Amino acid sequence: MTQLHIGFLIYPGVIQLDVMAAYQVLCFPSNTETHLIGKTSEPIISNEGLTIVPTTTLENCPQLDVICVPGGGIGQVEVMKDADVLNFLKCQSSTAQYVTSVCTGSLILASAGLLEGYQATCHWAFREQLAMLGVKVICERVVIDRNRVTGAGVTSGIDLGLTLLGLLCGEDVAKMTQLMLEYDPQPPFNAGTPEAAGEEIVKSLMHAGKPLIDAFLTQTQETAAQMRFNE
Repeated sequence: MTQLHIGFLIYPGVIQLDVMAAYQVLCFPSNTETHLIGKTSEPIISNEGLTIVPTTTLENCPQLDVICVPGGGIGQVEVMKDADVLNFLKCQSSTAQYVTSVCTGSLILASAGLLEGYQATCHWAFREQLAMLGVKVICERVVIDRNRVTGAGVTSGIDLGLTLLGLLCGEDVAKMTQLMLEYDPQPPFNAGTPEAAGEEIVKSLMHAGKPLIDAFLTQTQETAAQMRFNE
């Protein structure tokens, strides 16, 4: 089988499950080589306080078959305006088979101009912001539009990974991986979407997350304004 290079962008404040859910799935086949790509080789601290060590850097990363951009906490704001990161994504995306994201990682892709004219998704709390960047937002778990594959909230990384395995290696490999992971979700509560959780739970979560949402909104507005200026 052809060797496949799959790379995950990591940065200070990245949400570790945005990275590791899809990583766990995509590292299963013997013909995939997974890379954790940092701006430098220094260890980074995730949003949850876990240390993640890059296996390569923006400068040394091989040409990828799949590039995956995870979302993050407040640290993502800096990434959305980091010229080195955005240029790296543009370069890799020009030849990658699939350009992908998990959660708010699609905001980073959009900031790099890589979702213009595409349908995509993200975490439900940031859909309006993604739309501000000229993306047609689709409210689905995984959205495929040509070679752009985007996942919704954090845990959608598993679904994204399985979807990509189906595309890259065939449905049987994806099914074997799902079985190996015993991925058969049976959550203890029916609260995984705003509609299911109900108004009071949504309001409480939005209140708790307001500083992060506001910080993202400020950067999204700045990015959208710059895009309009460049037209």
